[in-house]
Amino acid sequence: MVPVLSLWLPVVVSAVLVFLTSSVIHMLLTYHRNDFGKLPDEDATMEALGKFNIPPGEYVVPYAGSTKNMQSPEFIEKANRGPVAFMTVMPNGIPGMGKSLMQWFAYCLLVGVFSGYIAGCALGAGAPYLAVFRFAGCTAFACYAVALLQNSIWYKRAWSVTLKSSFDGLIYALVTAGAFGWLWPAP
Repeated sequence: MVPVLSLWLPVVVSAVLVFLTSSVIHMLLTYHRNDFGKLPDEDATMEALGKFNIPPGEYVVPYAGSTKNMQSPEFIEKANRGPVAFMTVMPNGIPGMGKSLMQWFAYCLLVGVFSGYIAGCALGAGAPYLAVFRFAGCTAFACYAVALLQNSIWYKRAWSVTLKSSFDGLIYALVTAGAFGWLWPAP
């Protein structure tokens, strides 16, 4: 067993490498550019929604409030009439990237901690590269990729978008696994 605190170097290095890899994926590669589409008559939609001064948050339309209310004729009629939507409302203005990038890096560190913990529980110091790669990589893949599937299952996010993000997660998991295999402590 290897204590997770002794794995601080692969945790930090994997987080830095994943952060840099994700930057390359999102800034240089183009396969995420069509993840979101433009609404028909965007200006009119923005004007119509702007009148309500909706505070930032998560919303669903129509909103039932309970499973009992989902059976009501009023809710069923609204759902059939549509539109049906899950919506995230953000604060007005240009989204600042600094806070999101810091949170992403913190998440990468957290994935590294979990990857190190699982690998450290299963393996001892001096474990072979491929064994470390397997445990750290599988854990990182579950964190970066498998966890995304529920967005398409429950919130109807396009499977193409989820699968592209899961592919990114596979790359991040391989980078994490490689960092742990490379920097795993000797006996």
